Amino acid sequence: MIEMKVVSVGTVGEDGGNVVVLKEKDGKRVLVIAIGPAEATAIALPLEGMTPSRPLTHDLAMAIIQRLQARVHRVVIHDLRNDTYIGQLDLETERGIMEIDARSSDAIALAVRARAPIYATESVLEAGAIIEEEDRWVR
Repeated sequence: MIEMKVVSVGTVGEDGGNVVVLKEKDGKRVLVIAIGPAEATAIALPLEGMTPSRPLTHDLAMAIIQRLQARVHRVVIHDLRNDTYIGQLDLETERGIMEIDARSSDAIALAVRARAPIYATESVLEAGAIIEEEDRWVR
């Protein structure tokens, strides 16, 4: 597995679709993942150091995880099916690691809040990554 970092959240294209961009921590491969507007906000706010006046859904999920005495261990983007990235949230509990199926955008939103690492499998990177070359990306 390759550790990734969130490098940006924004809109692209004429329709203004939302994306989160993940880049290899120690490499040049980039994953551009289409996400919904709510998930874009959920990822962008903690990255910008902003806290909403009332908890968003992902803040609520983090509060529940913490109250259950668990913590976000890591997020893994492990599959690409029909142009959809499949994620997994690994929670560390007193019984060990609990793997939970999750939309990649939701898992990333939780990882950002928990400051947990985000990984992508080599097969996902081979299937969906583009290469960063001097401020532009090449498929």
